[in-house]
Amino acid sequence: MKGKYKFLLLALLIAFASCSFTNKIDGSDNDKDKLLIRLITYLLDNGHYAPQDINDDFSARVFEEYINQLDPFKRYFLESDIKEFEAYKDKIDDQLKGYDLSFFNLTHQRLIQRIDESKDVYAKVLSKPFDFDKDETFNSNYESLDYVKNKREMKERWRKQLKFSTIANYDEAIENNQLMAEEDDTVELKSKQELEAEARETTLKSLTELYTYMEERQRNDWFGVYMNAIVREFDPHTFYFTPVDKDRFDLDMSGKYDGIGARLQRRLDVISISELISGGPAWRQNKLETGDQILKVTQEGEEEGVNIVGMRLEDAVKYIKGPKGTTVTLTVKKVDGTLEDISIVRDKVVLEETYAKSSTVIKDGKKYGLINLPSFYDNFDRDNRVSCAIDVKREIERLKKENIEGVIIDLRDNRGGSLGAVVDLTGLFIKDGPIVQVKSTTGDKRVLSDEDESVVWDGPLVIMVNELSASASEILAAAMQDYKRGVVIGSEQTFGKGTVQNVVDLNRMVRNNSNGDLGAIKFTTDKYYRINGGSVQLKGVNSDIVVPDRYKYIGIGERTQDNPLSWDKIDSATYNLWENYYDYDGAIKNSQERIAANEQLKLIDENAKWINEIRDNETFSLNYNDYKEQLEFNEMQAKRFDKISEYTSNLTFNSLPYELDLVAKDSVLKEKRKRWHKSLSKDVYIEEALNVLQDLKLSYAIKNNVAQIKN
Repeated sequence: MKGKYKFLLLALLIAFASCSFTNKIDGSDNDKDKLLIRLITYLLDNGHYAPQDINDDFSARVFEEYINQLDPFKRYFLESDIKEFEAYKDKIDDQLKGYDLSFFNLTHQRLIQRIDESKDVYAKVLSKPFDFDKDETFNSNYESLDYVKNKREMKERWRKQLKFSTIANYDEAIENNQLMAEEDDTVELKSKQELEAEARETTLKSLTELYTYMEERQRNDWFGVYMNAIVREFDPHTFYFTPVDKDRFDLDMSGKYDGIGARLQRRLDVISISELISGGPAWRQNKLETGDQILKVTQEGEEEGVNIVGMRLEDAVKYIKGPKGTTVTLTVKKVDGTLEDISIVRDKVVLEETYAKSSTVIKDGKKYGLINLPSFYDNFDRDNRVSCAIDVKREIERLKKENIEGVIIDLRDNRGGSLGAVVDLTGLFIKDGPIVQVKSTTGDKRVLSDEDESVVWDGPLVIMVNELSASASEILAAAMQDYKRGVVIGSEQTFGKGTVQNVVDLNRMVRNNSNGDLGAIKFTTDKYYRINGGSVQLKGVNSDIVVPDRYKYIGIGERTQDNPLSWDKIDSATYNLWENYYDYDGAIKNSQERIAANEQLKLIDENAKWINEIRDNETFSLNYNDYKEQLEFNEMQAKRFDKISEYTSNLTFNSLPYELDLVAKDSVLKEKRKRWHKSLSKDVYIEEALNVLQDLKLSYAIKNNVAQIKN
C-alpha cells in the first residue's frame, strides 16, 4: 500500500511537471541554473511534507547559511563585501520566484576574486618565520569573529590561522627528528629555526593542494552550494545532488566501491568517522574508530597531505576514496584527544555486513540469543526477496533450537531503512496489531499493522539502542515499548529522526533535455508516529534503562541538526498491551541499581565528560611550550581511561551450527566472527542487557508459578 501510494504521488508530480518544464534553455550556465531553480522550488512546494513560506525571513536564513558555507573561516570576504551582499538579504525569495541569479552571480564572482587574492596573503605570511616563544592565543570559534575591514586585518587573520596550523606541524617535526636521531646515529638534531621552516613548508604544501582542488571546482559545484543553502531550510534531510554527487549517491546505493570502508559525517568544520563497515579495509586494520576526527589526507607517494578541516564532506571523500591497492594516510585526532597517522590500503568495499547475524551467549550456565541488526534492509524483489524480517525470523528459529532463554536485539548504530521491513520484523514478537502511524504530504494518516497472528518469539526480550539508532530502529523500539513487550536499554534517547525521504531524478522532469545531467533532489515526504500517538521526531525513544556512554555529552541526533521538523502528536492507534507475567518495573529497578554501582560505567561517564570538555575548548596557545604542555596534559589525562578498553567479561559467545560450517570454509568470515565475539565479550552494555534478560526470565518463572497455584 505504501509503495503504491508513494509511486502515485511522485508519478503525478513528475507527469504534471513534465508538461510545464519543457527544455527551452540554450545551454548557458545561467539558463540551466534557472531551470534547476524552477524544478526544485516546484517539487518542494508541492511535494515536501512541510513546505516553507518563501518570504523575507526565509531569505535571511538562506543568506546567513550560504555566506557561512562560502567562507566559514571568514578569511576571504571583507566587511565591505558582506555589506554589499546584504542588499540581497531580504530579496533571495523574490529572486527565486523570478528565477533571478543576480545574488548568486555576485557572490560567486566575488568569492573567486577573493580566493585568488588570498594566495598572495598566505604566501607572504608563510614567507616569514613564526615566533613560537611569543605569548598569544588563537580562538577557533569562527562564528564569533567579525569580518575584517581591510587587507591589513585580513593578513593578520591569516597569520593567526596559519600559525595555529603550523604549530602542530612544528611539534610533529620535532618529534620525528628526535625519533629518527634515536634510531639512527647518523641523523643529527635540527635547530629550532630549521624545524620551524620545515613546519611552514608543510603548511604551504597543504594550502597549495587545497587551492589546486578549489580551482578545479566548476560553477555548477558552487551553484550546488547555493541550492543546498536553500533546500536545507526545509529540513536537514532535504538535499540537492549535483550531477557528480548524484553519480556518487548511485554508486553508494549499489553497495560496492573502492575505498577504506568508513562512513563519514561533518559537524561544524570537522569531518569524523561515523561508522566502520565490517569487513572493509579500515575495519580489518582495526586502528580507526567511530568518533575519530580526520584532519589531513596524504596520498601514496606524496610527502605532504591535504588539510580537510573546513572542507565539504563530499569534497573530502574524493581524497579519501581511491583505486583498490593504493595507500592513503589519514592524520586523525582520536576520540581521546591524541593525534595519529593511520595508513590504510584501499580495497573493494562491499556493504554485506548490513545483514542480520546472531550468536549464542552463555551467562551463569544459561544460554541466551543475541541478534545484531545493522539496518532494516529489503530489496522488494518478489522472486528473490532479501529482507531483514525474513533473516531475523530465520535466526530466531535457529536460536530456539539451541534452547535459549531470552533474546537481545542489538540496534545500536542502526540508521534505519525500509518501513515495510520494520513492520514485518516487529510482527515477529506480537500476535497482531498496529506498528506505526504515517502521515503523508497530503495530511492523510495511515496505520501500518502486523496482520499475521503467529508469534515467532514470545519469551523475554531486550532491545539495545544508542544515539545513532534512527528511523526504523526507533519504530521497532517504540512499538516494543508501547506494547510493553520488551525492555529498551541504551542512551537517554535515540537519534530522533521521525521523517521519510524520497529521491527524484530531475532529468525525468524535463522533456527533450539536451543540456546535460541536472542531478537529483532528496526531500522529506512523510512523518511517522508511535502507536501511542507521539512522534519520535527530535525526542527519539527514551530508553527504559539508561546507561552512560562516551558520546553522551557531545550532542548527537536530530535535535543538533539545522532546521529539523518539530515534534508533535496525533491520536493514538487502537492496540492491546502484551499479555505476560514479566515484572518490567522490577527488572528496570534492579538494572538501575547495578548501573549505579558499576565502576566500568562510571569510568565511561567520566570519559564522556572529559571528551566533551576537550572538544568544547576553543582557545589554544600559540606559544610552543604552553601548547606542548597542554598536549602532554591531555595525553596524561587520557591514560586514566585505558581501563575502558582493557575491560573484559566472562561471557562466552558462539556462532550457530550452520555458521560454523561456513566459517570452516571462509577465512574472512572466520576473522569477522572472531573479531565480533571478542568485542562482545568486552562490551559492558551487552553484559547488562543479559542481566535484564535474567531478571525478566526469573520474574516470568515466579509469576507463572504463582498463577498456576491460584488456578
